[in-house]
Amino acid sequence: MRLLRIALLASAGLAVLTVGARADDDAAYIEKAKAFLEKVAAPVTKWDGPTAGPKAPGKKLIVIVSTDQRNGGAQGAGDGAAEAAKAMGWDVRQLDGQGTVPGHATALTQAIAMKPDGILNVGIDSKEQQPLLEQAAAAGVKIVGWHAGPTAGAVEGIPAVFTNVTTDPIEVATSAGLQAVVHSGGHAGVVLFTDSIYAIATAKTNAERAAVEGCKGCKVLEVADTPIADLSNRMGQLTTSLLSKYGKQWTYSIAVNDLYYDFSAPSLQAAGVDPAKGSPEQISAGDGSVPAFKRIRDKQYQIATVAEPLNLQGWIMIDEINRAFAGEKPSGFVPHVHLFTADNIEKDGGKENKFDPDNGYRNEYRKIWGVK
Repeated sequence: MRLLRIALLASAGLAVLTVGARADDDAAYIEKAKAFLEKVAAPVTKWDGPTAGPKAPGKKLIVIVSTDQRNGGAQGAGDGAAEAAKAMGWDVRQLDGQGTVPGHATALTQAIAMKPDGILNVGIDSKEQQPLLEQAAAAGVKIVGWHAGPTAGAVEGIPAVFTNVTTDPIEVATSAGLQAVVHSGGHAGVVLFTDSIYAIATAKTNAERAAVEGCKGCKVLEVADTPIADLSNRMGQLTTSLLSKYGKQWTYSIAVNDLYYDFSAPSLQAAGVDPAKGSPEQISAGDGSVPAFKRIRDKQYQIATVAEPLNLQGWIMIDEINRAFAGEKPSGFVPHVHLFTADNIEKDGGKENKFDPDNGYRNEYRKIWGVK
């Protein structure tokens, strides 16, 4: 099982890549980066998650509260959870926080009013809504998060959250940063796009910077901090402004998720940037949205995404909340991420525009729960 400390990172030399890289020349750094990327692009066919746990307990009401259903990551993880809950025989309600702090609060308040057995907090930062999460927990509601904190497992200072489901954000971000390094041959000029309201986004951005700056011939030009909830209004003008500011120096973009690139293409097109080979070439550190897969396949302003297994993560959330109902500890399972480029876009679920590992996870969880 992949627990909270992921052996893949150490085996690929991540400690060297992110800490001691400047002692190496760039050729050696790039070779290590290539080895790391080969691992995260490799097919995922082996189940390395839990093999034992509590059985399905009978009827439960679960409310899935999404940060924003326009966000492909939150939508995908929520859909996976709904699928898994159906396998359990549970009732499910889904609420949309609409990407704003007031919207999140309203949706969580509505969820608590339904008096559910459990709430899945999908993509809302736990600290942002800590009072409401504590209110729910005080009422006996079990809470599991997805991207609800900076790391997998317990959310520091918020015991109301039983556990937080996510891939390792450092693995995700490092993969994206190293893809820019390798793809550029060690000459990347990078703008990092983030939203500092989310702790997980900040953690990713710091790791992206470390991976890029480990290459002496590469440079982080700027960290562009802009709200994910307002990308439709901001990203176009921001892209135009950055093109004017950096010109040909700006060769790569790395964003904390794919949603940023849903809104950058019109400005790039207006500036005459070639969609297949022009700069900046765009890489995402999550989540592996449907539009991202299409952009990569069609060579339209995106060359890579580090996709999370969103549907699987939904099943993990249901398994974790079932462990909470049973009074057991979290499983500690942290799933693989996967780097998709044009070279492997048709594999590992890519044909269906998602990362859905062929490791039999649905059957594995059904066996644990004792359901068909």
